[in-house]
Amino acid sequence: MGGEIIIFICIFAAIFGIAYLHYSTRNKERLALIEKGMDAGIFKQTRETAPIWKVLILNLALLLMGIGLGILVALMLEEAVGYKDALYPGVIFLMAGTGLLTGFFLTRKLVK
Repeated sequence: MGGEIIIFICIFAAIFGIAYLHYSTRNKERLALIEKGMDAGIFKQTRETAPIWKVLILNLALLLMGIGLGILVALMLEEAVGYKDALYPGVIFLMAGTGLLTGFFLTRKLVK
């Protein structure tokens, strides 16, 4: 019973430590810039990006289309070759990865 509590405390301490280091370091960097008379506005990113919901829907749609295409191709290969042991997972993962790669390139075009 004591082990679960120790693990929970360690995870919480690690998350707190990472957040503390992030915010304290960021504050020190900005104070150093202000002391030198430089503008701290370089940390603000005003880049135009696509809405996150469009990117998620595009990638999810292409992933599901890749899985469906993978099942279809695996079924066709099974009928043609007659081998089915590792055919389905291999082709499904291959087509799903192809769909995600296509989603990456389309997302990059969407941002531009």
